[in-house]
Amino acid sequence: MSKSDEYTPPKVWSWNQDEDSGWAKTNRPIAGPTHEQALPVGEHPLQLYSMATPNGQKVAIMLEELLALGIKEAEYDAYTINIGDGDQFSSGFVQVNPNSKIPALMDHSVSPPLRVFESGAILQYLAEKFNAFIPAEPIAKAECRNWLFWQVGAAPFLGGGFGHFYHYAPEKLEYPINRFTMETKRQLDVLDKHLAFNHYLAGDEYSIADIAVWPWYGGLVLGKLYDAAEFLQVDEYSHVKRWATQIAERPAVQRGIIVNCTWGESGQVPERHSAKDIDEAIVK
Repeated sequence: MSKSDEYTPPKVWSWNQDEDSGWAKTNRPIAGPTHEQALPVGEHPLQLYSMATPNGQKVAIMLEELLALGIKEAEYDAYTINIGDGDQFSSGFVQVNPNSKIPALMDHSVSPPLRVFESGAILQYLAEKFNAFIPAEPIAKAECRNWLFWQVGAAPFLGGGFGHFYHYAPEKLEYPINRFTMETKRQLDVLDKHLAFNHYLAGDEYSIADIAVWPWYGGLVLGKLYDAAEFLQVDEYSHVKRWATQIAERPAVQRGIIVNCTWGESGQVPERHSAKDIDEAIVK
């Protein structure tokens, strides 16, 4: 970028609602609904409103893992919230998540029904509700939460930073790509050094920390995110790849990643109301 091309911010920023940057339905500087629309409610106590992005995949994977343990109370209905179409700004969704981000969960097994939003909070809620995928031993439990919240804090640099400027932005700009590439590689190195001495993030036990981190960083090193594996030289992170490959082989993970998915060739389950919905998509 030359000096003549540099952007000079105005003294006061204003929102140009007429500008079509391709993100008009996903980004706006105010909260609240844009339109009235109630959310559908299925027959199960747990209602998931989501999309098969990395953040959305976390909760579907968790629910499928719970079902794989034989916890029938974890049965759920899942409805797609198409963030590209602005579904997250419907009045019904805003009631479940005032921040208008997926995923969001309603639990109708309690009275009154309660909402849980933010993927990390949902994972913790489900782990505590069903006493699963969170270690009981104090040190391992603390490590589980350390890495769960590490993901919550770190992933915006990967997604909104690296992913946006490297993959989605209409212009490829050297400074932000370099800035967020450096941070993404640093984060991968943090994980790699930890996993060199730990089978899973909390030690020997698979937990919600792994479920939270895998869709982002596992997807990245397995070449499923941003088409950036070569650019980031992900083979350097052999311990992350070992961990990511192992988790990718879990049947519940393979089931969860296609819930609320409406694209691709590896299976699509826009809505999930029973195990049969996923079974049929996998067979196809």
